Amino acid sequence: MNAVLPADPARDDILAARPTLWLNPLYRQGAIETSDLPISPADVQRAHMNWQRLAPLLAACFPELESTNGEIRSELVELKELREALGYRTREFGNVFIKADSHLPVAGSIKARGGVYEVFLFAEGLARHNGFLTDGEDIRKLATDEVRTFFSQYTVAVGSTGNLGLSVGIAARALGFKATVHMSSDAKTWKVERLRKLGVEVIQHEADYTTAVENARTIAEAEPTIYFVDDEQSRHLFLGYSTAASELAGQLDERGITVNEDNPLFLYLPCGIGGAPGGVAFGAKAIFGDNVHAFFVEPVQSPCALVHMMSGSRDLVSVYDVGLTNKTEADGMAVARMSAFVATVMREMLAGVFTVADNDLFKLLRMAWTTQRQKLEPSAAAALLGPDFIVRHSEGRRFQTQHSIEDKMPRATHVLWTTGGSFVPEEQFRRFLDQVGSLS
Repeated sequence: MNAVLPADPARDDILAARPTLWLNPLYRQGAIETSDLPISPADVQRAHMNWQRLAPLLAACFPELESTNGEIRSELVELKELREALGYRTREFGNVFIKADSHLPVAGSIKARGGVYEVFLFAEGLARHNGFLTDGEDIRKLATDEVRTFFSQYTVAVGSTGNLGLSVGIAARALGFKATVHMSSDAKTWKVERLRKLGVEVIQHEADYTTAVENARTIAEAEPTIYFVDDEQSRHLFLGYSTAASELAGQLDERGITVNEDNPLFLYLPCGIGGAPGGVAFGAKAIFGDNVHAFFVEPVQSPCALVHMMSGSRDLVSVYDVGLTNKTEADGMAVARMSAFVATVMREMLAGVFTVADNDLFKLLRMAWTTQRQKLEPSAAAALLGPDFIVRHSEGRRFQTQHSIEDKMPRATHVLWTTGGSFVPEEQFRRFLDQVGSLS
């Protein structure tokens, strides 16, 4: 397929793999109210209830969740020294925060919200279907030896570049399931080793993420005792992520920060296949409506959401179709083709996408550590440039004009979603810090 990107101010930069900002021309008010979407705000509310029901089991399986009664939450961190380092000192940048999913308990990344949610929901359904759990029984029964022995007859499988595999593997093993993670060639060695130490089978493919997922799906379809967590198509993953927006809303409220027509909210969300950022964006739209603007961020060589959504094609367009390599140090975002499910949901709901170069990721990672001791992976550092694109880039200023928010920017709130990093081994993290300047 020869994909042709339409005329757009960002087109030349995209094709030349230069950092840029693309504004979605289909972005519109009220998009979440579209009746033909495959998902609805009511589904997000059901996901909240599912999390609440599962919480006692989560606390029983993971000691680190006892203090939160089984809730998986991350801090909202105000930028102080890092704000100065990023050049966001002036009032036009409004409020700037990090949503530190880089330090989420259980899995150390945003994938804890999706992978853990889906695995625990599957376990609950399997136990009910086989008579191990009835209405009114304590859900913590699923952590008993009897039920764990039953679960050991089943395998939970997933295709991953790393962090989703970690979250699924950790969750599955905590309940007694066997677990298999199919990883792409660019998966980091430390993630492979961590999974194997947990007793997870890791199958590495000499291909990219898309191929790893396809192989995992094919194997699972042929074996009824394998449950496949499908990152390309899963509603459960998407909805697990979506509930993070309610958590954010509560944290903003605690700080006395209002989000309304005069006080807009901007979210900057690192994007791989799209499930995590899409879920967060959808959940935020369900709460804040047209007063929140969600932007994805992708590597210059792997902007799968950008090239597909910009193309306007009904068929999925990959980064290879436009001559890009899909080579990036940001392993969580090394995805050539976005989720068709997420593309459908985000078609009129995503404000835009900006791209970053690998070398900038390492500079940002080092900056976050030296100023505010925020430990990030390269992919998680990508969100830090969001406010700069919106406030200073020509397309960002055009976005402000289009939505009549130029005079509202000093009252805006920017949330930089950092998606992973706390589980990175110290030796590997030191290598990240030393990598500044080593890439072209």
